[in-house]
Order: sequence, then structure tokens, then C-alpha cells
Amino acid sequence: MTRSYPIIVWFREDFRLSDNAALSAAVEKGHPVLCVFVLDAAAFPGGAARWWLDGALRALDAALRTHGGALHVLRGSAARLIPELAQCSGAAAVHWNRRYDPGGRAVDASLKGTLRQMGVAGHSFAGALLHEPWTVRTRTGTPFQMFTPFWRAACAVGGPRPPLPAPSGFSFAEWPESFGENRVVAAGFGLLPVAPDWAAGLREEWTPGETAAQDGLTRFVTEDLAAYGRARDIPAAEGTSRLSPYLRFGHITPAQVRQAVLESGQEGTKFLAEIGWREFAWSLLFEHEDLTRRNLRSAFDALPWRTDPAGLRAWQAGRTGYPLVDAGMRQLWRTGWMHNRVRMVVASFLVKHLLIDWRQGEAWFADTLVDHDPASNPMNWQWNAGTGVDAAPFFRIMNPLLQSEKFDPEGDYIRRWVPELADVPAGMIHAPWAADAGALGACGVVLGRDYPAPIVDHRQARARALAAWTALRKE
Repeated sequence: MTRSYPIIVWFREDFRLSDNAALSAAVEKGHPVLCVFVLDAAAFPGGAARWWLDGALRALDAALRTHGGALHVLRGSAARLIPELAQCSGAAAVHWNRRYDPGGRAVDASLKGTLRQMGVAGHSFAGALLHEPWTVRTRTGTPFQMFTPFWRAACAVGGPRPPLPAPSGFSFAEWPESFGENRVVAAGFGLLPVAPDWAAGLREEWTPGETAAQDGLTRFVTEDLAAYGRARDIPAAEGTSRLSPYLRFGHITPAQVRQAVLESGQEGTKFLAEIGWREFAWSLLFEHEDLTRRNLRSAFDALPWRTDPAGLRAWQAGRTGYPLVDAGMRQLWRTGWMHNRVRMVVASFLVKHLLIDWRQGEAWFADTLVDHDPASNPMNWQWNAGTGVDAAPFFRIMNPLLQSEKFDPEGDYIRRWVPELADVPAGMIHAPWAADAGALGACGVVLGRDYPAPIVDHRQARARALAAWTALRKE
């Protein structure tokens, strides 16, 4: 086969040049490459994720242009466009990195069959996980249902291959003009919010792209990894890696993160276990295609969830009257991200204080998180709701007041995201409803006017949730 025939490299959730097995294999074969992405709204349904996708496409295109190439963005069905492009370009092969979600797997399997019938090789490669889901199993060959034995087994399997460097010596194929008007220029991506433009906070907070991902990894390993075990639960501190959106969009790989942590010589066991938690989520989605829709513990199918549109709206807007919950929800809306400890608190509040179905919270996070992950998001919601495998018991109900006092003792996180409480001292900021009205007024806050009263009483909400759980156990 002559090397003049191009190899199509189909990017999907791997917006990077380094440690990109599909791209490296194409370059190593000596063929010119056609780098493409197919815009499919179903792949990134959330508004915040679409905003990030726009930046990811532009960053990857810029990186390819430094090597003399470009990213060709197509709009439509990949199942139709990739075979058409292969035919028009005379491609020798199509390369891509594997996906593990049910929809992606189905498309990839079908496409590989279509290409085979055309006489075009379709090659898929690993790269999104340390270990592909089917490689970590119990001794009897079944998938793990608990994280600790899963991660122990994953570590025993051995490390992944060393991360690949970015390939050099690129050669790019000419775009086949016979392909038609399927390409989309940057102005036509249609991914950014316009009326209204709600993404100002996202632009202030994030820079999508491989360069930003590598810079963030270096900064975390050199500045924050040593204190990670202590600082990761303090929302006002810069104690977490903030790499989650970069992992989600494949600007960086778990193998690169793992290598950087190990090479730092620092204690990274706790942090790498969080990478393992992400791997566990993908193993669950691989086995349970309806993870976002079905309680993995079917006993919870009979739980009497409440229909409470007003409560749901108050939670979404950060107007529950519980400062830590509201701070987290406002951080989410403003930046597309929320501190991990606070994610647990707000999820517990929705599911147990308001007794609202976890799937409504999962859907809101899917729309507003820049790091929305189709495996981690539903698994973590099921963990909080007690409906999943290896989940927190339903009767374990987080007290948002105690969580606030313990993890944001001075109220710094609350003041940042709930500015109407900025002048309230630490002794009152966690429970303004319990403060003396005169003292609160002296801080410029009138409860019910400047900041809402709690939409639910903690003790009553806890009793209601426990009653629902008790009734469920008796059925």
C-alpha cells in the first residue's frame, strides 16, 4: 500500500497531540494525515460542556497549525461522514481512540464494520483510561462492585504503558474538495451561548487546551500535591488539582497524570486513588449502559421521591437558605465547576433534605459542569443517593451546617460565592437563620429580603428522609 494514501485521524474526546495513540500510530506509518472532528450535539449535550468544546476545537486546531496542518470540523452523522471522507480522500485507514460509553461504542463498532466492507482499515486505540474496563475483573471474571478491591486489582495489573510524546515529522494530506460543503468554520460551530451570554465566569476561570492542562498538572504536582490529603476537603483552599475538565476532554491522560505524580517523588496514593475512582466509574458504565437512568440497587425504585419544582429551582439557583449549599451551586453556575466536598453536600441536600430524585440533580450537573463525565456524574449521584454500588447508605444524611462549620470554618468560601453574606462574621455565617436579627441587620442582611430563610428545616427534612427509607425497607 503506497504511503501517499492518507490516514484519517478522527478526534473525539482526545484533544491533544501527546500521548495520543491513534495520532502517533498514523504518523509512524509514514502516511499523510487528515485530522477531523465531527460535531454531534449528542456527544456533549450540556451547555457548559459545549462551551468547553468550542475552546478545545480551537486549541487543537492551533496546535496542529504549528506543524503545518489543521483540524477539519464536520457537522453531521459520523456514521455517514467518516466513510464518505474515507472514500473521497482514498484513505488507507481511519484511526481513533476508543470510547467506552454505550452510544460511542455502538457507533464505533458499526463504523468499523462499514469501513471493513469498503476495504478501509479501521483501527482503534486505548488512551482514555489507565486500564480498559474489561481488563480489571474479579478472580471469577465478573466486574467489581466495590471500589477498594477494584482499585487493588487495577494496581496489581501493573502500570499502563508510558505516555507517548507528541509525534514529530507531521505530514498532512490535502483536503479532498470533492467531499462537498460539510466542513464548518470556527464561526459556525454554534457552541457558544449568545442570548444571553452566560459564559463570562467560565472564560475567567478556564482555558481549554493541552497547554493549559500540562501547565495545570505541573503546578499541582509542584505546589499542591504534598498537601493534597489535608487540603482537598477545604473548599476555600486551592487544594485540588482542578484537572477534571482536562481529563474529560482528553487534553491530558490519566497515564500522564500518574507518571507526573510518581516522578515527583511525593506521596500521591490518595490523589491517584481519585484517578482510580474515575476508572471505577467507567467500569460501571461499561457494564451498566443505563447508569444515568436506573437505580443500580433496584430496591430504591419504590422510594417515594417528591415532586417539588420550587425546591428544585431554589437548589439550582443557590437560594436554599443554607450558605454552604448556596455557595456551591453559585460557584457551579458561575464557573462550571464545584469543589468536590461541596458537591457531596449539595447532592445530599437535594436527594435527602428535599427528597428529589437524584436523576434531576444529575441532569442539572450534566448541563452546568465543564467536567461533566458520563460515567463519573451518574455514579457519584447514585453514591450520594445510596442507590448505586459501593454507595453511601441512604440513612447517612449530611448536615449542611456541620459540614460548613467543619470545612469552611471562617466562612471564606461562603463569602466569595454568596456576596450578600460578605460582612457576616464567622459566628453567624453558617446559620444566619439562627442569628439575632439585629446583629444580622447590622451586617446589612435582613433574612428573607437580602438572603433567603431556609427552604426546609434540617431536622424535619432528616426525619422525612429516614421515614421514607424505613418504609422502603419494610416493603
